[in-house]
Amino acid sequence: MTEPETVRAGGRALPYILVAPNGARRGHGDHPALPITIDETVETAIACQQAGANGVHLHVRDQAGRHTLDAGLYRETMAELGRKVPQLDIQITTESAGLFDVQAQFDCLQQVSPDWASVSVREVASAPELAPRLYALCADQGTRVQHILYDAADAELLAHWQEAGVVRADQRDRLLVLGRYATAQQSVPEDMDAFPEGAGPWMVCAFGAQEHLCLHRAAQMGGDLRVGFENSLTGPDGQVWADNAASVAALIDLLRRTAT
Repeated sequence: MTEPETVRAGGRALPYILVAPNGARRGHGDHPALPITIDETVETAIACQQAGANGVHLHVRDQAGRHTLDAGLYRETMAELGRKVPQLDIQITTESAGLFDVQAQFDCLQQVSPDWASVSVREVASAPELAPRLYALCADQGTRVQHILYDAADAELLAHWQEAGVVRADQRDRLLVLGRYATAQQSVPEDMDAFPEGAGPWMVCAFGAQEHLCLHRAAQMGGDLRVGFENSLTGPDGQVWADNAASVAALIDLLRRTAT
């Protein structure tokens, strides 16, 4: 797939917007509109695309609603998304969520062979002997990698692997995660200051009520944005979003109103 491009709205340029509608941990008990099943995921993706999202960060769940890296479920969900909302890019997650090791992540990438996947540098580092194979696999099969970075240490490890050739030269995309390990998982825009600058496309996601404020700052700095119920269920005033599409729409409205 091609690198994200800005889209035009109301004559003004907007950053690329990736919606993360569920994540690995939340369920219907957290919000009834959080998608768990394939049908719910597809319905959410359609609504978010109509609200202005460009892509979906895809998690799949097993029959018990638990996070899984099952290749068959991924392929089935991706096929349904391709039929129902072909305009939307699909990025799969390889998140371990404390359930899967690096070999399982490698197997998922190999069996699904997605166009785009997010991969945590921190998680891959738990089995460094597999890191060269994992990034080579993605290069060989044409899977675009987005490196998940939780802090400056993750960014430094990525830079080291890039210099050593473990990570390929064109595998430069970064996702800066704000607030994941903060108190009560609440991010603030200043959290971005902790990450060193790096070359290549970058995106931000932010946990907690200030999600949209953090994303607004990232947009002002030239970053792309990931938004959705994986990271936050509420706006800055504590009001719970009706669904993922409402959050996407509110973010785009904020970006349009403050564009210069």
